[in-house]
Amino acid sequence: MRKILTIAFFVALLLAVRSWEKRDIVHPPGVLVTESPVQRVLAEPRPIAIDDFVLSPRASFRIRARVLSREDYHLGDEADLSPMDLALGWGVMSDQAVLDRIRITQGGRWYFTRYELPAPIPDGQIIRHSGNVHLIPANDWVRDRIRDVRRGDVLQLRGFLVDVDRSDGFRWRTSLTREDSGGGSCEIFYLEQIFVEPRP
Repeated sequence: MRKILTIAFFVALLLAVRSWEKRDIVHPPGVLVTESPVQRVLAEPRPIAIDDFVLSPRASFRIRARVLSREDYHLGDEADLSPMDLALGWGVMSDQAVLDRIRITQGGRWYFTRYELPAPIPDGQIIRHSGNVHLIPANDWVRDRIRDVRRGDVLQLRGFLVDVDRSDGFRWRTSLTREDSGGGSCEIFYLEQIFVEPRP
């Protein structure tokens, strides 16, 4: 009996440690990220081949943003290529005081916001200062780094916005504007560099 209780204690302790390591990062009120994403058209884009997929870079992309939500994917045509979506926020959508009043979820490669009226900020500001990003890690190092990302982290990311094609007719198109919403409004981000800023 004592052995069973000892094992149960250590299992509970391990689960508690893992839960602590994955906890959301909470910040004081105030805008954390003042700058907007930087996107530049490419003069001579070169296709990138990954397994059966061909990625066509559309623009270079650099963003500093707060992680609003994270969703991992294991099934579907895109999952091997893009194992994770991040909902990212900047400007007013990096402010803890605003985010405390918005419920943010993800699913099916979509990003959703809900709030009680009156709205904490206008819908247009939510759209212009946040986005759902499909991440395509450029290498194993990046893939390992994104596994450690938590809600509330502030990230610095660099890479390319890409369209994706496959010979069987599969097509996936990136958004190139922060002004859109609904179907086709997500960025497909070939991620070459990631830096997680120190946590509070």
